Formats: sequence, structure tokens, C-alpha cells
Amino acid sequence: MSEDPFVYVYVRVANEVEAEIRAGRLPHGARLPNEREMGAQYGVAPGTARRAVQELRERGLVVTLPNKGSFVVAPKEA
Repeated sequence: MSEDPFVYVYVRVANEVEAEIRAGRLPHGARLPNEREMGAQYGVAPGTARRAVQELRERGLVVTLPNKGSFVVAPKEA
């Protein structure tokens, strides 16, 4: 993960996941790892992973279904 001291850690995680989505490595419908798994994957606390997923929801890249998880939706073209 890139280390930019002027960017919050959750934003860096969200940026990396967004890059994976836009590159097609996380396709539409793919389930994201849970908070603990994502935290371990990116070397951050589960709360930071949770905030990253919230950021992705705000960007319109992910939808979270109660008791199901968070899933990639088709990204809007920039």
C-alpha cells in the first residue's frame, strides 16, 4: 500500500480496492473480504477496513447487504 502521509489510511485502502475494481480484478458481483480479512490483507485494523468499505459505498462502487456482506457493483465510467 502506498504511503502518502496526507491521505487517511482508510482512503488509501479504498483507493487500492477501487483500482482492483476498475482493473477488473474484482468484477461486478464479487464479494469483498469481511472486515477482519480485509484488515489482515491490507495491514490495517478492522475498523479502518470498515471505513474503507463505507468510502467505497459512498463512491458507488460497493453495496452492503445485511448479513450477506459487501459486493462490487458496476463502476461508473469517469
